[in-house]
Amino acid sequence: MPSRLNPSPETLVTRAWADYALLDSGDGRKLERYGRYTVVRPEPQCFWSPRDPAAFDAADAVFDPTDEDETGRWRFAGNPIDSFPLAWRDVRFTGRFTPFRHLAFFPEQAANWEWLDERIRRLKQPRILNLFGYTGVASLACAAAGAEVTHVDASKKSVAWARENAGLSGMADRPIRWIVEDARKYVAREVRRGSKYDGIILDPPKYGRGPTGEVWRLFEDMPALLRDCAALLSDDASFLLLNAYAARVSGLSLAHLMAEATADRGGVIDWGELALAEDGPDSRAIGLSFFARWSAK
Repeated sequence: MPSRLNPSPETLVTRAWADYALLDSGDGRKLERYGRYTVVRPEPQCFWSPRDPAAFDAADAVFDPTDEDETGRWRFAGNPIDSFPLAWRDVRFTGRFTPFRHLAFFPEQAANWEWLDERIRRLKQPRILNLFGYTGVASLACAAAGAEVTHVDASKKSVAWARENAGLSGMADRPIRWIVEDARKYVAREVRRGSKYDGIILDPPKYGRGPTGEVWRLFEDMPALLRDCAALLSDDASFLLLNAYAARVSGLSLAHLMAEATADRGGVIDWGELALAEDGPDSRAIGLSFFARWSAK
């Protein structure tokens, strides 16, 4: 029985939590609160006017882009800030002012973390594979919900940060494997081994490099990788989640790719976008990434 594609998209909206809030947006920027710091970052799709322009001028840190590849420099109102503690539910992690405009995690992903938490708590210690796992917040959210996790990322530095975050969260002794490797190579080897997982998460970049120079291109490499991931799903697997940020992608295109990869599994494919909503009444929301997820129903 083929998987069923939901006909309508869904917008998964992340709202403020204790250590994060989208405070305001407009004029191509967004004003956010990370812990005790207020931060201004570029957001070209915010065509509208900010509600409180003065608040942007009073921010603790402002990101000034230097090119179209999301690189740039941070400008601080006071002394430079290196890193600072943050939390989401039981997960503790470190925010960092990276040269790529983000702060070592993506707050809009909280909508996915909530979904993963709810899904995993229904299962008995499922095996979860997190590819392109970055600094590990999703992996730790899965571990906190009771999963056995394999975390894979091509960056040795990112995996080191993820392990630090596990220690901060009191999860250093949880069943989490930390793998520094190209995702395609790891998945291909797992397919040859006959390994199986109950849930798989993919959050790939548009472009990237592996630890030994491998080149990753989303549009060229994603179809084959997703097919291999579908082959790793156990007979009673729960989910396969794909998220992407590339400008030319859409939730519907990811959904059709997911439907092709899971054609013989039954289940349902939900799709749409992840958004951040401003804190407060009459809040506006910013769509930031697209997702497709297969789930067994």
